[in-house]
Amino acid sequence: MPKHLASKYRFPWREGNQFRLLVDGDRFYPAMLEAITIAKHSIILEMYLVRPGSVFDRFTTALQLAAKRGVQVFILFDDYGSRELRQIDRQQLAHPNIRLTWYNPFHYGQLRRALLRDHRKLLVVDNRIAYVGGAGLTDDFIQPHHRWHDMMIEIQGPCVSDWQSLFRDAWPAASPPESAAPIPVAMPIDAAIGAQLGRVTLSQLSNRQEIQRSLVHRIRSAEHWVWLSTAYFVPSWKLRRALSSAAKRGIDVRLVLPGPHTDHPAIRHAGRRFYYGLLRRGVRIYEYLPRFNHTKLYLCDHWISIGSSNVDRWNLFWNLEANQEVDDQTLSEEARNHFNEDFTHCLEITLEHWQRRAWHRRLLEQFWGWVDARLNQLSQRWRRKS
Repeated sequence: MPKHLASKYRFPWREGNQFRLLVDGDRFYPAMLEAITIAKHSIILEMYLVRPGSVFDRFTTALQLAAKRGVQVFILFDDYGSRELRQIDRQQLAHPNIRLTWYNPFHYGQLRRALLRDHRKLLVVDNRIAYVGGAGLTDDFIQPHHRWHDMMIEIQGPCVSDWQSLFRDAWPAASPPESAAPIPVAMPIDAAIGAQLGRVTLSQLSNRQEIQRSLVHRIRSAEHWVWLSTAYFVPSWKLRRALSSAAKRGIDVRLVLPGPHTDHPAIRHAGRRFYYGLLRRGVRIYEYLPRFNHTKLYLCDHWISIGSSNVDRWNLFWNLEANQEVDDQTLSEEARNHFNEDFTHCLEITLEHWQRRAWHRRLLEQFWGWVDARLNQLSQRWRRKS
């Protein structure tokens, strides 16, 4: 990679990693819980969406047992994303070896500050293994009907230390009580675990947009295909232009987006107003039908990026986000197989089909598009004042 591009990223590409894709809650939750069960020294957990239920109870039980074994546990929940937790839920994490804190607690009269959220999803155990992706601690990912469709990536190797460094940055600056153990320092992992190349990229409240920068660069240099799966499609102008340009030069550009199942219908309507321009330029759009597509997976030839970022305009302004990039032929083929499986459960939206959509759908797109445009203008104004 050219030096001028490498210098714009906090973390370098690191060799010697081993990655594993875990699709849906019935695969990634057991793997994460197993890692917690065999933890020996430390556990760090950073989550946005946390709700009472079976998944939360299973994790709190595992974390309590680890703490009783002497493992030091550090938990950072986003204050807004975990607002449904009750006092009884929080008490499940009460233990001298567990430090639980909240990212950006809400204060009345500070609306602009309240918009700043930690949207990352991260588990690191013993600075040895990490899990990153789009899932939170909620039963939405395991419920029998219409469970959310998502993916996590298991990481072993040098990239794990970079994830632990990000967690230390997000941990509140106030010093913990002297009786509490400090967050373990992310010691570099020298020994190669595998043979795969990886890099951690981040989005830091509009000041450091590594995830979008890297994605746009990969789209512009793609030779065969650009396939993106995201839960909230309200792309920036720069991303829309990159997708359109790639399609016009003959690259296979496809988007997998939520269908009727979504937790934010307004965002879906706002994003659908971009369909016509993309379809007209050759971008293929698929809407996932069986359940809510919550996946954040980006594939450009042999490169993939997976993590918390939907690369939508809102989180570019207000959220802490982080993704794991992998440049590897084997893993990219596995990701491509995942996309091909998802395509079979999608409705492809063609230009002809889109032009025949009902008038009330057009009205919803116009209204929520107008709301999104106003919020985008307001976000830009507020961020300039920050």
